[in-house]
Amino acid sequence: MAAVPAQAAEVSFATHCVPPAGIDPVDGTSTVEITAPATAKVGDEVEVVWKFVQAASKNPDIIDLPENSVQPSGTLKAAGAQTTDIAMTGPRENPAIPKGGDMVLADMKGTLKLTAPGEVTLTPDAYTVNAMSTNTECSPTETVGSAATINVEEGDGSSPTPTTSAEPTDSATPTDGATPTPSTSPSATETGGGQTDFTGKEVEIPYTCDSPLGEKKATSPIQINAKKDGGSYDLTVKFGKSVMDSPADIPADSVKPSMEVVLGGDDTGTVHVEGPTNSEAIKSGDPIEIPDLTGTYKPGATGSSTLSPGVLTIEALGTTTTCKPDKTSVSLTLDTTEQEGGAAGGSSSTGGSSSTGGSSSTGGSSSTGGSSTDGGLAATGADDHAALKALGLVAGTAVLLGAAVFTFMPGRRAR
Repeated sequence: MAAVPAQAAEVSFATHCVPPAGIDPVDGTSTVEITAPATAKVGDEVEVVWKFVQAASKNPDIIDLPENSVQPSGTLKAAGAQTTDIAMTGPRENPAIPKGGDMVLADMKGTLKLTAPGEVTLTPDAYTVNAMSTNTECSPTETVGSAATINVEEGDGSSPTPTTSAEPTDSATPTDGATPTPSTSPSATETGGGQTDFTGKEVEIPYTCDSPLGEKKATSPIQINAKKDGGSYDLTVKFGKSVMDSPADIPADSVKPSMEVVLGGDDTGTVHVEGPTNSEAIKSGDPIEIPDLTGTYKPGATGSSTLSPGVLTIEALGTTTTCKPDKTSVSLTLDTTEQEGGAAGGSSSTGGSSSTGGSSSTGGSSSTGGSSTDGGLAATGADDHAALKALGLVAGTAVLLGAAVFTFMPGRRAR
């Protein structure tokens, strides 16, 4: 990281912020200060800092935000001798913010590797405010002036590689070559009759969840794996690792998920799988990990059977949330041999529970006017019901929605 003299400059711009559905959009003014080196050389990697002098709005006059519950992220645009987007991120650090108080956002930082001589200007762009697991997306509504300029000189022998650490496309490219392997749904015959372990492909499943606080939308990457045990299969349903932080302190043994895996092809019915409750308490702001769901599939037909994610049921803090897939996709295909008392006709496995004959868990009710959960904190005093729903709060007390456990940021997946 280059150690060079720094400069700081402010810029203000009109901003349009979109909170969760049910809360009116916000129009305000953002004032930010950008700190960057005044001079540098080609090949240097420099740090830039985005400081919020004034956020576009205040905390809604609805609820106090606790300490360290708000985290900003955004994009700083570099132009001139070098054009790229710089990803900026700040820590989840803030004082307690009272109802109606000024939003206090931590400084965001990012790095830029300089690749060409000349002047590089830095201009603030869109940013996101994450508060208690909800997002507000804020974008400029006017042309924003540059806040800082780096004078980049020719390097002294350093290799001006065209790759910059700040360009999202550079980090995304290597993963493209790594995805084809799990993207096909293997069957039991692909590696011969002696195969016992079967890995399904990861599929994105959009859910409409009927929660205690109304309808919620959630999209989850889900993968179904199987291990042959005699004529049956031990199933493991894996969720992409959660990128959601807990909106409140969650006691141990208070969140329990389960699912009905949908059978298709030559077999019919569902297979019940479930996961353990959280073994340890989860502190507010900590990530919520999604446990594996397990159960046993006893084939009820001979032939080729498909397995797809179905209805989710989440019990959390004394509430029950039911999530039905708007659509589903096959994660795994197995060559099966009918077993006595198997799943054809709908019998399930774990815990002695049984499904109704041949009923499918797919085709859950589609959303009608439902809102996506990747909205965010309201930025002005809005109707109390809307803000309470957005923040997942009842009577000022945080309540973990079962749907929230399975909510993932768009475009982010981890296995």
